[in-house]
Amino acid sequence: MSSRERRKDGGIPSGVVTRLPIYLRYLTELRDQGVGRVSSAQLGEALSFTAAQIRSDLSYFGSFGQQGYGYDVDELLMHISRILGLNRTYAMVLVGAGNLGKALASYENFRKRGFEIRAIFDVDEILVGNYHACCVIQPVEELDQYLKENPTDIGIIATPGHVSQDICDVLVANNVPCIWNFSPVHLQVPDEVIVEHIHLTDSLLRLSFRLNEQRHRD
Repeated sequence: MSSRERRKDGGIPSGVVTRLPIYLRYLTELRDQGVGRVSSAQLGEALSFTAAQIRSDLSYFGSFGQQGYGYDVDELLMHISRILGLNRTYAMVLVGAGNLGKALASYENFRKRGFEIRAIFDVDEILVGNYHACCVIQPVEELDQYLKENPTDIGIIATPGHVSQDICDVLVANNVPCIWNFSPVHLQVPDEVIVEHIHLTDSLLRLSFRLNEQRHRD
């Protein structure tokens, strides 16, 4: 994608945004291995992108690297971390303490990246009052009051589909600007609210499709 394809409103194409975390992960691996510099060709070969694609993606955010030298791994990692907003802490709430919700709350890498789940809510009376991931699971009826008293950056919805829109409405009414949705429902939100829909079954079905395509070719 060339610089001519940048959106007129200054927005970054979604494909570029999708690739940034991939660059971050690989650069982190290189840093941990003690690698000091890397070329766009080496990045492309490792990540199955073209060197031109990588240079174009990075050009949306400034000028990085030097011709004939490549990229300083530590410096590029720092820049991409900043671009992704990893230079601050994000307050999150999790609604839904079932198996998926508990797995999300237990994932230590979120906190290491600055994404802190500070409260967990559920409707199940058996779960309410228990501790999980350093949080007391609270009754979902208290979500509204909690949000009024605790500014929150991201709301995570890991509930059954039939209640997810209601939970979403509570988050939106309390000015939560971002929602990470793991429920099977496509949520309706105002234009100013950012939603990332994560449908795990869809991902598995895409994998199944590709597997069956490969078998048919063979």
